Amino acid sequence: MSRINDVGGMVGFPPIVEEPDEPRFHADWEAHVVALNGALLRRGVYNLDEFRDAIERIPPGEYLAASYYEKWFRAITTLLAEKGVATPEELSGD
Repeated sequence: MSRINDVGGMVGFPPIVEEPDEPRFHADWEAHVVALNGALLRRGVYNLDEFRDAIERIPPGEYLAASYYEKWFRAITTLLAEKGVATPEELSGD
């Protein structure tokens, strides 16, 4: 079964526009997400296959609206809740 992240050959998507001299991160929070993901992977909280699957499970509308690192953050918070590391309430900040 195909998921929304598998867009190869799909019609209706604009061409990818490359940004000359694009920085690795556009905002500080993006670097924090990368560091957090690396730490959680190294600690064995989840593995890379689980992380990728969590990204691919994002509902299509949310997936298409999210930036690259927003998808990463969504996957991390999903896995932390699924693994019982944090409650959804703790992750939402409420």
